Amino acid sequence: MKKILTFTIVLTAFLLSANAQQKATLIIHNANIVTLNAEAPQAEAVAISNDRIIAVGNNTNILQYKTETTKMINANGRTIIPGLFDSHLHVIRAGRFYNTELRWDGVKTLKRAMQMLKEQAARTPKGQWVRVVGGWNEYQFAEKRLPTLEEINEATGNTPTFILYLYAHAYLNKAGIKALNINENTPNPSGGLIQKDANGQPTGLLVAEPSAFILYSTLAKLPELTPAEKMNSTRLFISEMNRLGVTSVMDAGGGFQNFPDDYGITDSLFKLGQLTIRLPYYLFAQKAGTELQDYQKWIGMVDIDHQHGEEAETEYFVEGGGENLVASGADFENFNKPRPDLSPVLEKQLKDVIALLVKNRWPFRLHATYNETITRFLNVIEEVNNETPLNGLPWLFDHAETVSDENLKRIKALNGGISIQHRMAYQGESFIARYGKQAAQNTPPVHKMLDMGIKIGAGTDGTRVASYNPWIALYWLTTGKTLGGKDYTGKENKLDRITALKLYTQGSASLINQEKDRGTLKEGYLADLVILSDDYLKTDAEQLKNMHSLLTVLDGKIVYGEGEFKSIAPAVPKAIPSWSPVNYYGGYQYK
Repeated sequence: MKKILTFTIVLTAFLLSANAQQKATLIIHNANIVTLNAEAPQAEAVAISNDRIIAVGNNTNILQYKTETTKMINANGRTIIPGLFDSHLHVIRAGRFYNTELRWDGVKTLKRAMQMLKEQAARTPKGQWVRVVGGWNEYQFAEKRLPTLEEINEATGNTPTFILYLYAHAYLNKAGIKALNINENTPNPSGGLIQKDANGQPTGLLVAEPSAFILYSTLAKLPELTPAEKMNSTRLFISEMNRLGVTSVMDAGGGFQNFPDDYGITDSLFKLGQLTIRLPYYLFAQKAGTELQDYQKWIGMVDIDHQHGEEAETEYFVEGGGENLVASGADFENFNKPRPDLSPVLEKQLKDVIALLVKNRWPFRLHATYNETITRFLNVIEEVNNETPLNGLPWLFDHAETVSDENLKRIKALNGGISIQHRMAYQGESFIARYGKQAAQNTPPVHKMLDMGIKIGAGTDGTRVASYNPWIALYWLTTGKTLGGKDYTGKENKLDRITALKLYTQGSASLINQEKDRGTLKEGYLADLVILSDDYLKTDAEQLKNMHSLLTVLDGKIVYGEGEFKSIAPAVPKAIPSWSPVNYYGGYQYK
């Protein structure tokens, strides 16, 4: 017995010694680590070698991996979580315009929002615009109301101004109407309304009825930044995402985002090693009627298998097609208006595109707000699957607010996924006003999705509707409340904090079959992690909205730091041009 015990002690010492011989390039200790590993849910320290975690455990054991060159970080008892993975964000488009935008995300009062607007109008040079582009609603304001056109014109004067409110409507001030040459003779675009007064003159209100085309096509007419300014703008927006604890994003494309032309900025940042998020992205069809030709062209340009292979240096590549595959399938969620009826040509157009993608093993995703849309989409996907089996090809629906139990079963049968977003946090009140409180209680039915074993990832759909802040999404998932504090969600549809966090890490990764090496802090997994400003599991529910990162690590490298960790993190450059709202207000607001 003594021999066996002695052998065990020697073997244990040998194994510890062997493990310790692995060189830790970074050790973070004295932490409260939420690992999301069911076998060891909590830990005190983590050892990292280059881009991988080599050990997670208590302080004593992990310090054995220290060498003379190991970078040591004392977390001072703070909470660490895996890096967040936003499964639906328009980060490539948002980055190009971030420096031009005055963000009202998080602003507490309409009075302050209008003061910010006035200040920015005064500093914005001739030839440029003031832009407030989504991420807010009236319920976040103490006043619980929207601004009026009179207030907007008084605050902005002769500086052209565009303010986007969800995908419901937008405001143009008088200077903006003049700059875009909108007058009494300007016709309404398809699916949109240019509001006019009793004299036939445009008031400045642009209404989505029901298509959002009028909103983002108008926005696309505004002046762009220079290439150097766009580079700086994208870096700052990605740094803002790192500040919020985001280390991975699935970019869902977007209107007026053409491939490959509008991807040049992120291409350049990737080549320079300045892309501080993992960024698989989807290609979004741009022109109604030519979607099939777009995907035929892109399939000829992009070798998806090659990009996912060992030769890819990091995760910046085309993941597939979507979220828009055909314009006839666009069911924008303007809950202030009735559900749009989709074109009868939808099925034929969509089947041609999905059949092409499946034959070429291209993953795909589909924007689908309403159950009626999901039913028609599933009819097409099932037809394609009967002819060319999906055979595990990743595909998913985005949003799925009103998906039925029957359609969830069909999604599960086809091994599809669902990327959910916190759009109801911004539009819950509007949804209830149109469809009733009972209909809203399980919108979207997250718990049913989980119970059925469907792959679910979480995201924001930032930046033009909801905010890009993932902590608002985690607040919504766990409290069931809108941004304005309305508790509309049924008790059975509210998630505990660990389950919600898993959706924002492991769940998002699972949508594209990446969950086996990320989303969990354990040996062999990617070293993406975040030191938080507060204890995620214990803080007050309302405080969740104020959470952010104090230190963000991607691929084992520090990409963001503030407070006690600022000195060990890369410096964040100032925004250019100098008049950028980012230099005066930053990104997400907390007052």
